Amino acid sequence: MDFNLSDDHRMLKDMVSRFVREQCDFESRLKLISSEKGHDEAVWAQMAELGLVAAVLPERVGGLGGSGLDIMVVAEELGRGIVVEPFLATAVLGAGLLAEEAAEGRGPALLDDVIGGGHKLAFAHYEPGARYNAAKVDAKIEGGKLSGAKSMVVNGGDANTLIVSAKDGDKLVLLLVATDADGVSMRTFKTNDGFGAAEITFDGVSIAADDVLLSGSAAEDALGRAIARATLALCAESLGAMENARDATLEYLRTRTQFGVPIGKFQVLQHRLVDVCLEIEQVRSIVLLAASKLNAEDRDKHLSAAKALVGRVGRQVAEESVQMHGGIGVTWELELAHVAKRLVMIDHYFGDTDYHLKQFQKLSKAA
Repeated sequence: MDFNLSDDHRMLKDMVSRFVREQCDFESRLKLISSEKGHDEAVWAQMAELGLVAAVLPERVGGLGGSGLDIMVVAEELGRGIVVEPFLATAVLGAGLLAEEAAEGRGPALLDDVIGGGHKLAFAHYEPGARYNAAKVDAKIEGGKLSGAKSMVVNGGDANTLIVSAKDGDKLVLLLVATDADGVSMRTFKTNDGFGAAEITFDGVSIAADDVLLSGSAAEDALGRAIARATLALCAESLGAMENARDATLEYLRTRTQFGVPIGKFQVLQHRLVDVCLEIEQVRSIVLLAASKLNAEDRDKHLSAAKALVGRVGRQVAEESVQMHGGIGVTWELELAHVAKRLVMIDHYFGDTDYHLKQFQKLSKAA
């Protein structure tokens, strides 16, 4: 396997990296996560203008690629800057579902506005008590009315439209529901890492024929692909955050002095940082492999392997980096503390380390 990026992907990586450095600095992030909105509309518009939404969508719908490597490159750089804009919810999950070949109703017509940054989406799928069981869907449609509840909807409070999973009889359907529709009630909150989420209840929400985006086996297959793309994006984002923590720790060890010398001169700290670097390189390799397998038959096995390793190493990198910084490592004013929180939170989205280890074992036996 070739681990080198192509010229196009290097250019994409450099562009996103430069944008994050210039527009998504840590001081701006501190202000955003303390605000009610939680992110900057102007920054999101710039991201869309640069083509970061289009980058993770196929060319047939006006995108620029949509491959696993495209998702990885963009998400890694956003993770390095712990960017709070709704990339995962709108670009990876939402727009990815609108771009499905079998998509119907008014969904495909929304894509241009989503790609342009004028319309934001959120994926309302997981339900209270389901934990990581993506197959558990109790929300239902009866007589053209949607009822049910969804939990931990990432960026749900900021979306214009929700993509909601529900059962119509025994058939799975994915629906487009406006966040301000009658019967939609929402409790918004901030997660531990400063990102926005929502608990949403649907009480007799009217569903028209063109609100149905996908149904039956097409909806089930699209759901699997959406979760796969999101899992890959989170793994890549975690990789970028780990690199942020590594670089910050290296700089701290070079500049913090004790007994008249930089603490990076102490061999025990050198060994600990080397271990961190080696673990991060393993993560890069497995995320690259998962990205290359995004459209393969054994996709889920490789994604579970990646997510399990990312969860374990992410926690290790967070703990080691904070410990090597000492007490300052957990202060709100230091970027590392925010990186550490994001690393821990990523482990709990779309299945944690234990869940994916079990999934990997099961899928490996079935192969």
